[in-house]
Amino acid sequence: LPLQAYERRFPTCPLIPMFVASDTVNEYKSEDEAIHVIERRCKLDIDAPRLLKKIAGVDYVYFVQKNSLNRRERTLHIEAYNETFSNRVIINEHCCYTVHPENEDWTCFEQSASLDIKSFFGFESTVEKIAMKQYTSNIKKGKEIIEYYLKQLEEEGITFVPRWTPPVACKLESSTSHTRRPVSPAINIPDSATKEGLNNKEILNTSSSPSEPTAGTPDDKLDADYIKRYLGDLTPMQESCLIRLRQWLQETHKGKIPKDEHILRFLRARDFNIDKAREILCQSLTWRKQHQVDYILDTWNPPQVLQDYYAGGWHHHDKDGRPLYVLRLGQMDTKGLVRALGEEALLRYVLSINEEGLRRCEENTKVFGRPISSWTCLVDLEGLNMRHLWRPGVKALLRIIEVVEANYPETLGRLLILRAPRVFPVLWTLVSPFIDDNTRKKFLIYAGNDYQGPGGLLDYIDKEIIPDFLGGECMCEVPEGGLVPKSLYRTAEELENEDVKLWTETIYQSASVFKGAPHEVLIQIVDASSVITWDFDVCKGDIVFNIFHSKRAPQPPKKDSLGAHSITSPGGNNVQLIDKVWQLGCDYSMVESPLICKEGESVQGSHVTRWPGFYILQWKFHSMPACAATNLPRVDDVLASLQVSSHKCKVMYYTEVIGSEDFRGSMTSLESSHSGFSQLSAATTSSSQSHSSSMISR
Repeated sequence: LPLQAYERRFPTCPLIPMFVASDTVNEYKSEDEAIHVIERRCKLDIDAPRLLKKIAGVDYVYFVQKNSLNRRERTLHIEAYNETFSNRVIINEHCCYTVHPENEDWTCFEQSASLDIKSFFGFESTVEKIAMKQYTSNIKKGKEIIEYYLKQLEEEGITFVPRWTPPVACKLESSTSHTRRPVSPAINIPDSATKEGLNNKEILNTSSSPSEPTAGTPDDKLDADYIKRYLGDLTPMQESCLIRLRQWLQETHKGKIPKDEHILRFLRARDFNIDKAREILCQSLTWRKQHQVDYILDTWNPPQVLQDYYAGGWHHHDKDGRPLYVLRLGQMDTKGLVRALGEEALLRYVLSINEEGLRRCEENTKVFGRPISSWTCLVDLEGLNMRHLWRPGVKALLRIIEVVEANYPETLGRLLILRAPRVFPVLWTLVSPFIDDNTRKKFLIYAGNDYQGPGGLLDYIDKEIIPDFLGGECMCEVPEGGLVPKSLYRTAEELENEDVKLWTETIYQSASVFKGAPHEVLIQIVDASSVITWDFDVCKGDIVFNIFHSKRAPQPPKKDSLGAHSITSPGGNNVQLIDKVWQLGCDYSMVESPLICKEGESVQGSHVTRWPGFYILQWKFHSMPACAATNLPRVDDVLASLQVSSHKCKVMYYTEVIGSEDFRGSMTSLESSHSGFSQLSAATTSSSQSHSSSMISR
């Protein structure tokens, strides 16, 4: 039965994302069907850095796998070796299934492998790590996958496979002849020829999967202990969805990759429909980058008004170990907060609360030794009245709910609404359509003092941490709220300017690009083979991105804001470094082909420098070309030009230089890829003199 389960992994296996395909190249069956030998050529998508694949000149790696089944001896021998780069790297793997000598219901599994790296373009240590990682993952995942197919056979009603018996003619022949029975060929792996050797032996109640191309996560963590400790109970298919989505992010997303727990939230929010989960996750990653949410806890301090009058805060944890957030909404002056701070500041504060919630979930997971991926929110509505139904305040609340629902799915484990007054149904009618159905199921609403009775607060929160204002003995440090003084109210113009300031206090810089006045950034390189990285968003208009090199430093820009070299504007600065008298090809040279970037696109890339000197990154206004057939512009060009007022473009950019000594040990730092937008449009440029890549996303 385990052997039948094993054969179900071919020609490809959805539980092994890196196993792309396989073809049968040779097959042999003996006349009595006791011996069955099949040889396959397997196509693997190895989890390796993109630049390493580019240098090696391959996207896939091919292995040859030979399976020798001996039904008479009840053994299965599996031999595998690499076909790709066989003159540089030698990989041999041997697996064997046998019947336990003392219990025929047990299957014994033995596995060994050897690795000998002769040379690999100077990346021998990197290849060794990748090979060891894949082999380790193979061992960890083998048993789980074959158990999945055993369960599949059981669901189909196949629970027993009769033992092989020789045909009648063969029985008669065996009684009069002592001819040696054929056995499957053995494999000899000399220990002296190996650079790394691994052995794995175990006795299984069912079986364990042999040499199979199993993909691991970037940290190779998806083993049973890791799942139980940090992710909870996952079926093989759910785990497969998680691995596939994470690998897709590695290939298409430049920047911070979410942790497994966060990716899992989006999969659960869409019932593990990987396409739907990928779409909302990509939209969320784009949103996080645009608003720099990853840095909000470290770079943004809430205004004093929020600290004094926002009646909410974290308060211990519930009985399940979830972080507990207490919100005294009835005591909060929502109108005063909106008038004093604006909608954007309130939204940003709520985002910081959610980011802190994610952080506390990670901490509680470590403390309690089990996965905790959501928090509990306790909302006290004592004091809620018609003042809270002020239309701009409700509008701000609805927008906050919409943003949180889209970017923090499956983070609310339970919502306890206490002391709901008569006006609450009106507010609930306005708010509930914007809340996901799965989230609404987590709401528990108590009117009056019902929360003190059976099925109330004590079922979810320990008595010793019930806040004092709810009749408990625990002092709660959540602010009491109260009316915001009208002296703190701001005008609409002040709030608008403040909103712009809030969202631009990031590591990104803002720059304006005018027709005839590009924005330029100077980067001095001392050591060749350093890496210049960039990440920018085209907020307005279309631009052309260039990279230049010069052996001499350009003159520093003039300080006067009205001069030709420096222009300041409310939307960002403008600096020009290349002197008007400089000649391209003489005073400076272009090291990359120009890259045209459209409004709304996000661009990330890197350039491995070949020479020391001065490199200039330039964002230049892109003029729409006229139609080739006539001198008249196209309709699309006219419409696009109308969107660019006063021939002005705007970009938000961030650049960084990575020293050669920093990236040689980690090839992933050179990867450039999509930002993770739901609709991707890529354009790649490269230079024969250097390794470079830029990716564009809409």
